Amino acid sequence: MRRILIAGPSALLCWPAIAAEVPARPVRLVAAFAAGGSVDLVARLLALKLAETWGQQVVVDNRPGAGGNVSAEIVARAAGDGTLYLCSAFLVVNPSLYRKTAYDPVKDFAPITLVANVQNVLVAHPGLAARSVKDLLALAKQRPGQINYASTGSGTSGHLAMELF
Repeated sequence: MRRILIAGPSALLCWPAIAAEVPARPVRLVAAFAAGGSVDLVARLLALKLAETWGQQVVVDNRPGAGGNVSAEIVARAAGDGTLYLCSAFLVVNPSLYRKTAYDPVKDFAPITLVANVQNVLVAHPGLAARSVKDLLALAKQRPGQINYASTGSGTSGHLAMELF
C-alpha cells in the first residue's frame, strides 16, 4: 500500500500503434485532461520542444472525459496521421475499472517515452485533528463515515490510492 501512495502517476507519450514516423505536416498532441492542469502544462512544454526539434507545428488538443477514456478512444482511432498522445497510468488501468473500453492499451498504442513522473501527496486541512497518517487512521476509526476526501476523479491514481488506503 505504501508504494502505491508514493509511486503516483506518470505521463507517458504514445503514438497510435499504426504510426510509423513524424509526418511532414502539423502534429496533434492529444492531452488526456482539461486545459490548465498539470498534464496540459507538460503537453504545452513538450509541444514547444518538439516543434523546435522537428521544425513544424505541434498543436495541443485537450480531450478530457471519462477518466481518460474519451481521449484514449480518439487516439486509438487516429489513422496514424501524426497524432501523439500524452496520458498517464489510466491507459492501462481503465480497462480493468470499466466494463468496456473502446481501446486496447497493448494493441492500439506504441509507447515512446516516459515524459514526467508525478507523486501523490496526502494532505489534510489544518483544522483536522491529525498531524500524521497514524493520527488520521485513529481519527477515522473514531469517526467512521465522517471523514471525506477528494481526488481528481474516478479511476485516477489519487482515487485508487485512497481506495487502497
